[in-house]
Amino acid sequence: MIHVNGLTKYFGDYAAIQDVSFDVPKGTVVGFLGPNGAGKSTTMRILAGYLTATTGSATIDGYDVFWNPLEARRRIGYLPENCPLYPEMRVEEYLYFRAGLKGLSHAQSRTRVGFGLERCWLTDVRRQLIGTLSKGYRQRVGLADALLADPPVLILDEPTAGLDPAQIRETRKLIRELGDQHTILLSTHILPEVEMTCDSVILIHQGRVAHSSTLAAIRQHSQGRSLEDLFVHITGTEV
Repeated sequence: MIHVNGLTKYFGDYAAIQDVSFDVPKGTVVGFLGPNGAGKSTTMRILAGYLTATTGSATIDGYDVFWNPLEARRRIGYLPENCPLYPEMRVEEYLYFRAGLKGLSHAQSRTRVGFGLERCWLTDVRRQLIGTLSKGYRQRVGLADALLADPPVLILDEPTAGLDPAQIRETRKLIRELGDQHTILLSTHILPEVEMTCDSVILIHQGRVAHSSTLAAIRQHSQGRSLEDLFVHITGTEV
């Protein structure tokens, strides 16, 4: 569903990522891990069409993100780490606006906006100005936006950032449920979150893929080591 081959991105003389390659099979939830500055967000922004790569290729559901970007984007629901929103709009108004941009009909918009409000715990603030919401609520608005068009692929960058413990638990449950119908690439710093929601992991360190395997394989061959132990061993970074 997601195929990445040899992605490299330079900002001036600085290589944010180098020769990054991986595959995310259809119907799986994959944790995209790495310390700060490892290149996770850069890779996700390239896949979502927000950045272009210096070299390499990437496809979403068979559509090249560089040569056929509109078709690739139609198949993606993207939640960036710092979700850009319109603070002067009300939550429900914003979601209807975004549904229109994504080409949903009036009936589809009504159904999908209602779904997003309910599943992302926004019903009580549906008429509130986005600019008055806490960071956690704004993150939930961004998640509802990502779900609007019911895309086959979800790219979620720190989806539980700013949420309280109860909301984090519910968001993890939602991600597991969404994994039954969507292919999900999930970036997070919370390793227990990966262990509870993901089928496999891709660990990126210093702009390169340092490890890629299923969680089942890690448990089978780790000789008692946890995912956290593996993360620290590869990156030398405490989580």
